[in-house]
Amino acid sequence: MTDPTPAAPSPAADQNNPHLQPAKKSPSLFVKVLLVLAVAIGGLAVFIAMQPNDFKVSRTVTMTAPVAEIFEEVNDLHKWEAWSPYDKRDPSMIKTYKGEPKGTGASYHWNGNNDVGEGTSTIIESRPNELIRFRLEFVRPFAGTNIAEFAFEPKGDQTAVTWSLLGQYNFVTKALCLVMDMDKMIGNDFEQGLNKLKEVVEKKPKPEVEAATN
Repeated sequence: MTDPTPAAPSPAADQNNPHLQPAKKSPSLFVKVLLVLAVAIGGLAVFIAMQPNDFKVSRTVTMTAPVAEIFEEVNDLHKWEAWSPYDKRDPSMIKTYKGEPKGTGASYHWNGNNDVGEGTSTIIESRPNELIRFRLEFVRPFAGTNIAEFAFEPKGDQTAVTWSLLGQYNFVTKALCLVMDMDKMIGNDFEQGLNKLKEVVEKKPKPEVEAATN
């Protein structure tokens, strides 16, 4: 007589039956979010790194004054108190002068509030009535070294003065420039300083012209 009990399926048959396989767990929502964030952060980092490395901010103001008088106001660091926007921002800023009294080699170290920070400014090139170049070494709020320039261009009884800042971005400053207009922020300071310098030199008494005698 034939045994009516059906034969039990073999283990091998179970492994080949897709309906009997355990369900695979899909990644959790948390893991998916982490993956999306990682991709986004990586893409942003690449985008930031691809921003320009070099920058230049310049502003020009024309002044009705002899080029030699304007040059002297910039070439002598002790005279910056009369027109520099940074001195006005922190009147109690501590400054220490070193090196030459003016011109190439003149230097001063400043230490002020969070608006002006701390650093050293040194004249590294001074061409009378043409160009003054500075090395700016910042300690805070960000460490770095940049170059500042003042160019003087006589135009009849007037002089065009251009104040420029040149340097290179690091990764942090590249990122900051995505949310801040560096040209506008620094440029506004330069415009204020140049306009104050214009006021200072244009208020100076003009030399009297001797009347011609026969």
